[in-house]
Amino acid sequence: MSLQDSGNPEPQKDEPTPPPEAARRGRPRSEAVEQAIFDAVVGLLEEGVPLTELSIERIARTAGVGKATIYRRWPGKEELFVELLRSVEPQDPVLTGTSVRDDLVMLLEMLRRRGLAKRSSALLHNVFSQMQAYPKLWEAYQNTVIEPRRRLGMDTVRRGMELGEIRDDLDVEFVNDLFIGPLLLRTVIRPGATLEPGLAERVVDAVMAGLRPRP
Repeated sequence: MSLQDSGNPEPQKDEPTPPPEAARRGRPRSEAVEQAIFDAVVGLLEEGVPLTELSIERIARTAGVGKATIYRRWPGKEELFVELLRSVEPQDPVLTGTSVRDDLVMLLEMLRRRGLAKRSSALLHNVFSQMQAYPKLWEAYQNTVIEPRRRLGMDTVRRGMELGEIRDDLDVEFVNDLFIGPLLLRTVIRPGATLEPGLAERVVDAVMAGLRPRP
């Protein structure tokens, strides 16, 4: 089956009416529709449908919406899948910019929580295990999620160099890898390793101690 849906978006169905409980909570109509679409994708994945066989048409039919409803929100299913993953992962931190150390700790704590979520979420485990065999989805996830986070980390490292807290004779990307490496090692290569509270602080303090500017 092709990874791309053929034909043009078809506005054959109206968007579903939000359920009564959602309306009582004041949930916006667009949010209720998006949740219905996300629920449809999750339901299909839980039924064992591979990512490569999840077409926009099938998702729309399961969610009870028209294909045009989905295309108005996402250009294609890769973007839809990435947005779904972002909705179930821990939110990216808002850095204060007041302390290089504290900002680095916040970034690594996000990685720690993301690792815990991946271990505990059957959905995340399922999708990530399939993404390597789905190049378009993996590329979309890298470009819209991983790279912005990586740039945020490198910007923080660069600020530490400018402030004299981190030696500036090393490549910024290399230094950023020194910080995130231990977290990635424990979440990807050693999935059974502990991700205990306080790990982010210990990693940042150890790496920064070794990267202090030389006298």
